[in-house]
Amino acid sequence: MPGQGAANRSDSFLPVSDPWAYAGKVAALDGGAGAVTLVDESTFVISTRPGDVTAGSAQGLFVRDTRLLSRFELLVNGQHPEALAAVSDEPFSATFVGRCQPRPGRADSTLMVFRSRYVGQGMREDLAIRNFGDEATFCAVEIFVDSDFADLFAVKEGRGADLEGEVLRRPHEAGLEFSYRRGTVSRGTHLQFSPTPTLVGEDIVTFEAIVPARGEWRACVEVHPVIEGKHIEPRYRCGQPVERAAPSERLAKWRRQVPQVETDDEGFRSVLMRSSEDLGALRIFDPDFPERVVIAAGAPWFMTVFGRDSLITSWMALVVDPDLALGVLQTLARFQGTDIDPRSEEEPGRILHEMRFGEAPSLSLGGGSIYYGTADATPLFVMVLGELRRWGLAREAVEELLPNAERALEWIEHFGDADGDGYVEYHRATDRGLANQGWKDSWDAVRYSDGTVAHAPIALCEVQAYVYSAFLARAHFAKERGDEATYDRYRTKAANLKTAFNRDFWVEEKGWYAIGLDADKRQIDSLTSNMGHCLWTGIVDEERARLVADRLMSEEMFSGWGVRTLGTTMGGYNPISYHGGSVWPHDTAIVAAGLARYGFVDHAERLTTALLDAALSQGGRLPELFSGLDRQDFPQPVAYPTSCSPQAWAAASPLLCLRTMLRLDPWVPYGRTWLAPRLLPGMRYLKVEGIPLAGARVTVEVEGDQVEVKGLPPEIELVSEPRHPATAA
Repeated sequence: MPGQGAANRSDSFLPVSDPWAYAGKVAALDGGAGAVTLVDESTFVISTRPGDVTAGSAQGLFVRDTRLLSRFELLVNGQHPEALAAVSDEPFSATFVGRCQPRPGRADSTLMVFRSRYVGQGMREDLAIRNFGDEATFCAVEIFVDSDFADLFAVKEGRGADLEGEVLRRPHEAGLEFSYRRGTVSRGTHLQFSPTPTLVGEDIVTFEAIVPARGEWRACVEVHPVIEGKHIEPRYRCGQPVERAAPSERLAKWRRQVPQVETDDEGFRSVLMRSSEDLGALRIFDPDFPERVVIAAGAPWFMTVFGRDSLITSWMALVVDPDLALGVLQTLARFQGTDIDPRSEEEPGRILHEMRFGEAPSLSLGGGSIYYGTADATPLFVMVLGELRRWGLAREAVEELLPNAERALEWIEHFGDADGDGYVEYHRATDRGLANQGWKDSWDAVRYSDGTVAHAPIALCEVQAYVYSAFLARAHFAKERGDEATYDRYRTKAANLKTAFNRDFWVEEKGWYAIGLDADKRQIDSLTSNMGHCLWTGIVDEERARLVADRLMSEEMFSGWGVRTLGTTMGGYNPISYHGGSVWPHDTAIVAAGLARYGFVDHAERLTTALLDAALSQGGRLPELFSGLDRQDFPQPVAYPTSCSPQAWAAASPLLCLRTMLRLDPWVPYGRTWLAPRLLPGMRYLKVEGIPLAGARVTVEVEGDQVEVKGLPPEIELVSEPRHPATAA
């Protein structure tokens, strides 16, 4: 039975069937025509490019993992307006532009439709019909609405209408109300229209509008979530200025805080700006702890806190906002495992994998259901805490989290290393959990070179690399406190792990590191991108680094757009699989950082340039993943059909590339910061103003071979050379 900690978080495990282990086909968003996603915290809406939410699809308005609108469709004079454009200047708002169908006998219509949509704790839509003709025109405006209250998991799996409870529909003079109850859980959707509609039915609202010559007709709708009978006020209200709503104010503040980048490479600058905007939109603010900012993993399927994703994203984003890392660490510490519960795979000291809110009674994080089945979030927690200290930021808050780091290390040494061989393995405790518990967590992601799927318990190579980094972080915390015994203990543990890792994971006959070891300690010998993460942490022996670097950049692995998750010559390779040959931007960015750390700057530049090209070919935004098809065969990345976009660590990848270009490695507690910029080919000028470091805001300006640094605290020595891989040890 779960203990008190688990009981406070959830009365029961998630009610949907096998939510974590689902391996089936993911529902399409709009039949392949290109969806529009707007997001603010854990509220998001997915629609077609004309702006409609169509019934029977995976589209909708979602608040805290529940679909509150499953249909929101506009007809003018009985027809859908012809879509002209979807313009989105902010992550949480867009204007859909359409043209009404022409009247019989006329070639062109004089009527245009503008739908301005704003998302945040609900939704607001301003509807305007403009008449560019010389005569007043009558319009019959119909808005079809429905709500199925489907759980996000059900929508993802194509079970949107598979509900156990009953949906009640009640029209009233100014709008519509939908309500749903299943057991003790109740949800509702309240739609309020202005002006008052002409007719309101169970699923339709009708207006009869006269649009004056050279004039316009306007209406507005508010969508209010209802949780346990309580109406939640949308952040955007009809008649109120848009710029005063909380998402607008927060985004404006975020823009002021994010370091400013000037460069002669406008493409690079535009990608960085888009990345920063997406990260700003994916932030979550917990009403219980409003000063703590966390990051959601991505829209549409992962608009929630993920241990691994949130930690890696916040690590990547340290160059722009350390508050993300601190907020993520504080939030994950709040929900750190305390009990042994096989249903959720909770264990003492373990950091959560995922939090969900489908039946949460409030908007706070504390009401979510939690699943802990991941092997890497716990060492990453200690690793990111150590990195925050290296940047000299939030000293007191970091000190307060050291006991959580201690509990995380205890999990690593006892629960993580269940068989006592010195490696952290995973083996799920419930068939409702994830079979694979690293970042490649699909059921078939871990294979031998012949394509055979490996089965747990499995010790992944990158998990051992994160543990190595966690041991070093703990050693240096002890060093700062003058605790030489603890310092020596964890330095020794790190050194022993590195020696064993390079002995047991190196596949001598192939010249690369195994993705993992199986239950018999046999090497899972496929060629994968995972070993790039090992470069990133410094666990790779230097005499083998060249072989690893060249293999990662080989034709088998490098697609021209990024590093494939699995080599093309491996059994099971599939360029349009989730983890078996696709390209993930965050994975490629980490590989580039690892290559630069070992001095392979030319390799790192090729990867960074490839990622930037991929982003520019997709409107400046990197999706969660794209196919591993070769750039020589296709002039732009081929999309993965159900990829999240925006997605947190994809958005943060260009920021890590920026840090890799700067070769910026702070070690503030030791009074040093490494900085050795190397600009991309063709780039002559780069200025980054406002990098948060040691409580100051630092400016780095690079022009050709000249580097100027301003604002660095005088007690920090600037080392104008790249940091050696062994420095951290």
